[in-house]
Amino acid sequence: MAGTTPSERPGGTVAERGGPLIITEDERLLDDLLRLCAAAGALPEVAHGLPGRKGAWEAAPLVIVGDDCARRLYGAGRRDGVILAGRDTDGQGTWRRAVAIGAERVLALPEGERWLVDRIADAAEGVGPPALTVGVLGGRGGAGASTLAGALAVTAARAGRSTMLVDGDPLGGGLDVLLGGEKEKGLRWPAFAESRGRVAGGALAESLPHLHSLRVLSWDRGADVTIPPAAMRAVMAAARRRGGVVVVDLPRRVDEAAAEALAQVDMALLLVPTELRAVAAAQRVASGVQRLLADVRVVACGTPDRHGHGLPPDEVARLMDLPLAGELPWEVGLLGDLARGLPPGARARGPLARFCAAFWARVVADGAGGPAGGAPGAGAGRVAGRDAGPDGGPSPGSGVPPAKDSWPVRYDAPEGGRS
Repeated sequence: MAGTTPSERPGGTVAERGGPLIITEDERLLDDLLRLCAAAGALPEVAHGLPGRKGAWEAAPLVIVGDDCARRLYGAGRRDGVILAGRDTDGQGTWRRAVAIGAERVLALPEGERWLVDRIADAAEGVGPPALTVGVLGGRGGAGASTLAGALAVTAARAGRSTMLVDGDPLGGGLDVLLGGEKEKGLRWPAFAESRGRVAGGALAESLPHLHSLRVLSWDRGADVTIPPAAMRAVMAAARRRGGVVVVDLPRRVDEAAAEALAQVDMALLLVPTELRAVAAAQRVASGVQRLLADVRVVACGTPDRHGHGLPPDEVARLMDLPLAGELPWEVGLLGDLARGLPPGARARGPLARFCAAFWARVVADGAGGPAGGAPGAGAGRVAGRDAGPDGGPSPGSGVPPAKDSWPVRYDAPEGGRS
């Protein structure tokens, strides 16, 4: 069988390029497939039959076989990730050839181009399970949602999980400032305002500021405070495809952009201070979020002026008619730490870091993956019908197990940890 085709077209070995193996002699089909590979950011290897380079058939992340060359692959070793492509795929002969080579799909062009671009990009990125995605929002202004979101991300990264922190609240002041990295080089939200369709997960992460072992997508200091819904959809889908953990700081009011973010969140934590007025405000926030996400849980938090005299956490959850994710006491010295540039959760034995560590441990224990931040099992938190569209990457579905007897997260704070 013929080996790799010498050509002036872009190419290279699969090991060098990370792209698919294309097997066809149909010049028109090859031009189309190379164009789709370019759109997906992948550089393929091209062959007329089984490639002469040993191991190329087995090593390619994806193999696209033109119907014109399918017969040449009869008897080739079976493998996953084989697509049979052509312009006229309605005949019975095409389907027989697909079965003979073990193709997972028969794809007609140009109708299937959009699907194939995503499939090529997935293969080139080495996409695994989607990220466990947790949204955080405050029941009222000043509840500390951004602080909790930052601490969850810092704690996850400290535990070795691949972590991205996304600032979904344009009026929140910027999570890069919260983490002491407002001068750190990297892209901010305005750079992604025109994003549509698919954004590469790896490229997204590499373009962002790297702070405290995690990637942070925040706001710059400009006047633009809007995120187009399509941009939010594309960026969140890319962040999820990267795997690991994604923490999103969400606004209290659900606009179109926030709705796109919530569509890809597995669990939302609603931070509610232990006072009656805060509960009343949080009920309004919860009603908007629950239209889009089923798994919303309360974190009952202390405040510096209550000194332990607020509502009991269980009572807060009962009034909210939501499961209690846990109790977060006020951390003495937190404001001073933030003013000195320490990120939230930096004190490993402080109440905030201990809450976050216990939260991640509980999520993992309930099936959300191992220390590397693997995705959990079947989705349980999403409202039916809110899966991402075809331009938003793989549909969300990692999910977080619903509240169990092991929830809420509780721990014994060290002496002096509560006020």
